[in-house]
Amino acid sequence: MITTTTHRLRELQQAVETVIRGKTEAVHLAIVTLLAGGHLLVEDVPGVGKTTLAQTLARCFDSEFQRIQFTSDLLPSDIIGISIYNQHSGEFEFKPGPIFANVILADEINRTTPKTQSSLLEAMAEGHVTVENQTYELPRPFLVLATQNPVEHHGTYPLPESQLDRFLMRVQMGYPAAAEEKEILRQQAHRHPLEKITPIMNSDDILDLQEEIKNVRMEDVLLDYLMDIVTLTRNSEMLDLGVSPRASLALYRAAQALAFTEDRAYCIADDIKRLVNPVFGHRIVINSRYSNRLRRGEDADTVLTEIVKNVKVPL
Repeated sequence: MITTTTHRLRELQQAVETVIRGKTEAVHLAIVTLLAGGHLLVEDVPGVGKTTLAQTLARCFDSEFQRIQFTSDLLPSDIIGISIYNQHSGEFEFKPGPIFANVILADEINRTTPKTQSSLLEAMAEGHVTVENQTYELPRPFLVLATQNPVEHHGTYPLPESQLDRFLMRVQMGYPAAAEEKEILRQQAHRHPLEKITPIMNSDDILDLQEEIKNVRMEDVLLDYLMDIVTLTRNSEMLDLGVSPRASLALYRAAQALAFTEDRAYCIADDIKRLVNPVFGHRIVINSRYSNRLRRGEDADTVLTEIVKNVKVPL
């Protein structure tokens, strides 16, 4: 039986897919990330819908949205805010930056310098920012949807491992199929479908769902299965860097959220298998001896797929 909550989540998926054509899996994983209380990194070449996915998802919620266009001259204060001296009161006043919103679109995050990239670390990890020894809480829910171009593109700065580890998942869009691209051309001949999107949920709805998801069960046998995969990433000769405990928790939370979107109060092994690549793919470092044997862009997925094959699935 489909519950009211599941029906609304399917409405949300369908609404986003009216704009993002032919990318059902990417849209589903974006919703799972939101429900799990994480942040999403969307990586691909320019023009395939990364920014549109973030904008569409944000418009589906009646919450505050801010877009930050990352450029090489962007400063941390342009994101977090700055204290300005008020001549009338004789005191410094904090002027919040665009980070103070529920949904943040960090567009082309790897086009800015590492110093500016790092200004997001505290916000993404702890839900607050610190300016001149003063801590300011961010609105809840808080979601960073970051887009980045492949590191081979001109003017990009690779995100450090500590920054990548703050993203619950990384998804890739890819080019649409010919039939879907034809439909996109017809859709946008007169009006962009994004303009028709109306809110389906509000901030309180999301917070309630995030709390409900914590009650989704994962049996010990599945937890052991998850940890076997984690352990193999740390011991594999193909990897110089395995996943951290934060990554283990990310996979656990994501599996709960995925089960919830499919109207289940329990996780299954397929939830974990389906999420290993998007949750772990950006967190591992491939050993150069193996990296040279693999096709560019397939390194992480290929290695993780091989690791999962070597772990016995619980019955």
